[in-house]
Amino acid sequence: ILDISYKLKDFKDPLVKILTFLYQPYKWLVFVPFVIFLNIFVAVFIPFIAYCCPKYLDTLAVFWSRSSLFATPVFTKISGRKNIKQNQAYVITANHSSLFDIFVMYGWLGIPFKWVMKEELRKTPVIGKFCEAAGHIFIDRSNSEEAIKRINESRDFLVKTNTSILFFPEGTRSDDGKMLNFKKGAFVMAQEMGLPILPITIKGTHSILPAKKIRLFPGKAEIIIHKPLSTKEFNKNNLDLLISKTKNIIEKALD
Repeated sequence: ILDISYKLKDFKDPLVKILTFLYQPYKWLVFVPFVIFLNIFVAVFIPFIAYCCPKYLDTLAVFWSRSSLFATPVFTKISGRKNIKQNQAYVITANHSSLFDIFVMYGWLGIPFKWVMKEELRKTPVIGKFCEAAGHIFIDRSNSEEAIKRINESRDFLVKTNTSILFFPEGTRSDDGKMLNFKKGAFVMAQEMGLPILPITIKGTHSILPAKKIRLFPGKAEIIIHKPLSTKEFNKNNLDLLISKTKNIIEKALD
């Protein structure tokens, strides 16, 4: 059953329809109440941990993410850990087609990082408060000058603490699971800071929870960590080449 959402992406398939129907009682009677309780629990502890011991905010995030995955259930496979060097900051770029990308990355990537996310998410219950307390970077996509200012303010902290920064370069979730065009922000930042790009492919999450839908279904997810790409040989004149190279690496593994 857990292989169905990973291997079959057509929700019109009769077998998938039957299994999805059978999953509904569990989703509404177990998963949804559990997630509501989990989010209330996390929301209560966020202010306390942020004030008393902020270094444990990442631990709380991992607990929140893995608990949500366990309750679904979603089993995550991760490969390519050897491509990550300790005490090295990266600009992480990953494809994005599901809300579960957040759970998978937070729960299993295993290195400290900060998200770059749109300003609207600051108002999201629990997630917005947690991300603000944890020092993630909110940007207003309608105000490019303010967005650049926010990112620049984070540079020193990222470099000094060897903390990576994660972008979804598509800018939004893909509706059909196919990758959208990449925006330049992540690559400009990586080039200006002299940080390597760490491409990551996330597989399986679109079948678990498609973008903008509540059609939840258990399954398998996979994180593929690719070899880092140096940005030293790139500049503003050939940045499109770096973007294209990164997108091709992520997309090839997705296919």
